[in-house]
Amino acid sequence: MYRYDEFDQRLVDQRVAQFRDQVARRLSGELTEDEFKPLRLMNGLYLQLHAYMLRVAIPYGTLSSRQLHQLAHIARRYDRGFAHFTTRQNIQYNWPRLEDTPDILAELASVEMHAIQTSGNCIRNTTADQYAGVAADEVEDPRIHAEVIRQWSTLHPEFSFLPRKFKIAVTGAQHDRAAIRVHDIGLVIRRDANANVGFEVVVGGGLGRTPMVGKTIREFLPKQYLLSYLEAILRVYNQLGRRDNKYKARVKILVHETGVEEFTEMVETEWRHIRDGAIDLPAEEVARIRAYFAAPDYQTLSAAPPEYTAKLAADPTFADWVRTNIAAHKVPGYAIVNISLKPIGGIPGDATADQMDAIADLAALYSDREIRVTHEQNLVLPYVRQTDLYLLWQELRRQGLATANLNLISDIIACPGLDYCALANARSIPVAQQISERFADLKRQHDIGELRLKISGCINACGHHHVGNIGILGVDRRGEEYYQITLGGTPDEQAAIGTIVGPAFASDQVVDAVETIVDTYVGQRQDGELFIDTYRRIGNAPFKESLYGNH
Repeated sequence: MYRYDEFDQRLVDQRVAQFRDQVARRLSGELTEDEFKPLRLMNGLYLQLHAYMLRVAIPYGTLSSRQLHQLAHIARRYDRGFAHFTTRQNIQYNWPRLEDTPDILAELASVEMHAIQTSGNCIRNTTADQYAGVAADEVEDPRIHAEVIRQWSTLHPEFSFLPRKFKIAVTGAQHDRAAIRVHDIGLVIRRDANANVGFEVVVGGGLGRTPMVGKTIREFLPKQYLLSYLEAILRVYNQLGRRDNKYKARVKILVHETGVEEFTEMVETEWRHIRDGAIDLPAEEVARIRAYFAAPDYQTLSAAPPEYTAKLAADPTFADWVRTNIAAHKVPGYAIVNISLKPIGGIPGDATADQMDAIADLAALYSDREIRVTHEQNLVLPYVRQTDLYLLWQELRRQGLATANLNLISDIIACPGLDYCALANARSIPVAQQISERFADLKRQHDIGELRLKISGCINACGHHHVGNIGILGVDRRGEEYYQITLGGTPDEQAAIGTIVGPAFASDQVVDAVETIVDTYVGQRQDGELFIDTYRRIGNAPFKESLYGNH
């Protein structure tokens, strides 16, 4: 993984010193809250319902054991002993004291981390496929390009005050695990007919008040032109994006109102003016960055070794966990381990300081000291030998981290909702917990099969409800919490926005409604269809009839 050079370290150390002075001035009363607000937001510090919230950047979701130990230490010393992993592969602390935040940033800087550009109208943390570098279906490691984007975009003078926040995601695999089509810019690493590597460039995706699936504006961009093409897109957006209405300020609105053909032509025209300049990195600089992502020293192993297959046969609980939480690795004899942060009845995406320390230790022991954060709010160990899986699983069980529910109905994405967020209309966490408990029987979950359920507490859609197979949106109805349900969304390469099934449900009805939807699917599915396939075949009508009858 990438390591800071002296320039990186100087930048974050200087930012800590600046913010320490700004906080001191705020605490003394020299700065008003209105004057302090843009300064704290530039350092990822929000003021929520009950306390400040600090959002820490985890570039493309990659962490070292040392960094995760430090995040655990911060949770234990400065928060309430836990932290929350987000859909941008970041981590949030919900209870820091303002006077402690400079010390937190200093602790982060000591392990090459920061909170810069986790807020504000700038280019946010670039996300990537959590299986980067190890996926069996990968063309090329997207972390290399995500790191190039990180260095280019950090404190970029032209793009630090965009019309609205801007999000980029990169994937190098055939199956999109990074939800690139619901980002402002999505990049898919592809090969052309001559086996040259480049990018499909997708622009104008996004969720929130006006959910949209991005449009491809270039089928193939030679990878040496990555930065100049991104610069062209951002320049067009920066010049033409709406600044008079924040609800219409995202690039998706510009693409929609301008038309994808005209928008593409504007980008291509701008790009022709700059593509042979000094923006794109020389090949030797890309090679220098690539060297940081060299593969570990893999051993020569046989796939499915006898001791591993024997454990699978002897322990059905272990076998269930392997079936759901283990993904295919590109190297024989290795496995990608998904650690669910969605225990039955738990808070999706939360991890205690003790759990983070335990995972950091396990990564050091079994996964070359590396951890990945997923946009589904889970964690990944990318380099585990199959022969180590049983011992690893046993330790995860002891830590409450071995729930075998990846991509099942209890593997819920949920925003913090009205329990924390000042923007929320309704609570997300209790609904997620109640659904998880209703479907606590893992045997039943496995019978239901893959089903992506996502919950947001408001229209800003931090829980990605629009692209849930079942999406739940909290709404305020005359001071009461209600929940609107959408069906048929998906964030992958067949990205689709869900369709509202009917009127919203009261908080004491929504879990029953979800169970009715699941029962309808089970009754309608054919030949082991997944939920999304059954929905695409039969549409909304059978679900609506089950939920509302003749009303």
